[in-house]
Amino acid sequence: MKSILFALITLLSIHASVGQGLTDSMKDTEEQLRASTKQINQFFRRFNGEEDEDGKRYYPSDKRYRDANLRKRYMPVLFDTKTNQLDNDQTKAFIAKITDKKSPAFLDFNQDDWLAEVSATFKYKGRAISGTLYMRLQQQGQGYEWVIDDVAFSQFKKWFDKDTTETKKFLHPMSHELDFMTLRKGLKDNKHAEQFTPRTFQPDYLTLFIYELNQGNLEFTSVKNVNFHFFAIDGYYFGISNFNRPGYNSGWLISSLVPLANDDQKQQMLDYIYDKN
Repeated sequence: MKSILFALITLLSIHASVGQGLTDSMKDTEEQLRASTKQINQFFRRFNGEEDEDGKRYYPSDKRYRDANLRKRYMPVLFDTKTNQLDNDQTKAFIAKITDKKSPAFLDFNQDDWLAEVSATFKYKGRAISGTLYMRLQQQGQGYEWVIDDVAFSQFKKWFDKDTTETKKFLHPMSHELDFMTLRKGLKDNKHAEQFTPRTFQPDYLTLFIYELNQGNLEFTSVKNVNFHFFAIDGYYFGISNFNRPGYNSGWLISSLVPLANDDQKQQMLDYIYDKN
């Protein structure tokens, strides 16, 4: 009996010492994990002041829910501070705007103007290619769903290399008098018939993407990288990226911040993101 009791005490002692040793050696790592914004939903909560420094959720009934002082302390942690690409004055102005006590700004997961940029790999007719899918949320029944809003593929772009020079091929302005017989010569063996379209013509790559998928020519392989773009805060664009690195400044962080003076600048930014330039 004594031997069993001794063994049990010894086992408990070893377990306690090992547990204490792990706690001491991993304390800093645990703090780093708590500081890291590991999920997009967590980024929203921290941006809005709906979670404390230790990850405890706040709800509308809590006194500190969306507290301005909490947000002012939290927001600098949500910026990528290691690459030094962000303007310090712009960052301070942005934080001051969204934490203003009279008119604070928050993010709404379901309603706000934001999108996901998904870099992925595909097989096109057996050959590996890269492409980008632009995803947005839309309401579906009582909930929401992600949908493919647009795509960008270099493979598709080269098919629409429109000639806009003075010497480009064209359909003669008197073609109507010949019952448009000039179409035969213009379109025969022509791999760039887009030169006969209006100057405003823009290829619909999303339709082409869906067509090639449905025909079995294009096959999804895997996701390489994901970034998110936000136009939810009036007068600003910001992007977030995932920084998988040691230290406290890791996880989903604001990696770019650009003031937008008007709708034209917003459209220019959208065109850049969607690779329309």
